Amino acid sequence: MAERNFSMVEYFNRRAKDWRPELSFDGAGDTLTDWKRWQSAASDKLNDLLGAYPLPVDMNAEVEYSVQRNGLIRERVVFDSEEGMSVPCTLLKLPTVDGDGSTPAILCCHGHGPYGKEPVVGNTSSEGLRASIALHNYNYAEQMALRGFVTLSPDLRGFGERSDGGSPYTGKDPCNVHFIRGVIMGIYTLTLNVWDMMRCVDYLRSRPEVDADRIGMMGLSLGGTATAFTAAVEPRIKAADIIGYVNPWETFGIRNANFCGSQIVPEVYRYLDTSDIAGLIAPRPLLLEMGEADTTFPIEDQLKGYEAVKQIYAAAGASERLWADIHPGGHAFAGNKAFAFFEKFL
Repeated sequence: MAERNFSMVEYFNRRAKDWRPELSFDGAGDTLTDWKRWQSAASDKLNDLLGAYPLPVDMNAEVEYSVQRNGLIRERVVFDSEEGMSVPCTLLKLPTVDGDGSTPAILCCHGHGPYGKEPVVGNTSSEGLRASIALHNYNYAEQMALRGFVTLSPDLRGFGERSDGGSPYTGKDPCNVHFIRGVIMGIYTLTLNVWDMMRCVDYLRSRPEVDADRIGMMGLSLGGTATAFTAAVEPRIKAADIIGYVNPWETFGIRNANFCGSQIVPEVYRYLDTSDIAGLIAPRPLLLEMGEADTTFPIEDQLKGYEAVKQIYAAAGASERLWADIHPGGHAFAGNKAFAFFEKFL
């Protein structure tokens, strides 16, 4: 009898085994001109895949309150990113930061979890928040602010204050529900998050403390997704730290299905791999943090992605601007190189 397959899991695994995205970087020749040709084509395609951004509106930005705690001024900031949608954020800065436009800033994005931005900014008001910070060394916005940066941490769509409260769809990841309802309208959650991050850059540039030409971005997991896609299409991000997110789509997307509807746009893997998206940040500085004990994004897969990004940065003549922090920890911010990285490149 003929060997037959009835499994959709096996079907996709087989399809992905020899899959090669159409615009994935393959060396692009031997010259800088060849790399620029690839970058232009890949960038145009990524922008096509993301689709149309919302129409801009007046931000109507407000600082709703400001407190000083644990050595930092903590401001609750809210602004409008499009008609009918607002973004809640926390801005952190040292009390000594002046309003003379000389301070670099970092946009800090949270990962996929129940608390949104709160652990990232060092909110320790509950046992769950304290455990989350301990597990992921998660308060990197707080740590960066204590090093002298202005940090801005928003809630991504569907998380934190934007989560509609807990799990509104029993047994379903809200990210997937939002993705499906958006797809039938031609609206993609990832694109909306990229747009919100662009508006965060607009807000940071409006702050009197911030040097508008020295803005970076960082994030863990889903925050790494947001950082990779945003920095790839937003040149005002001058340096980026992607934490735990360079696994090839074939492994974490297809084989392990370890992703959600907030991390994709339709047909992305037809054209580009995660390493290509991160590589579009070149020649701007990029730090990749990879944990050897990461069970969410296994290190062997992260290293494959890293090697592919290295090839892109070498072709761009920017190898010295690609840093790697391969650490013994898990799915977490390591902080071994991030401070020096941003201090050097911002």
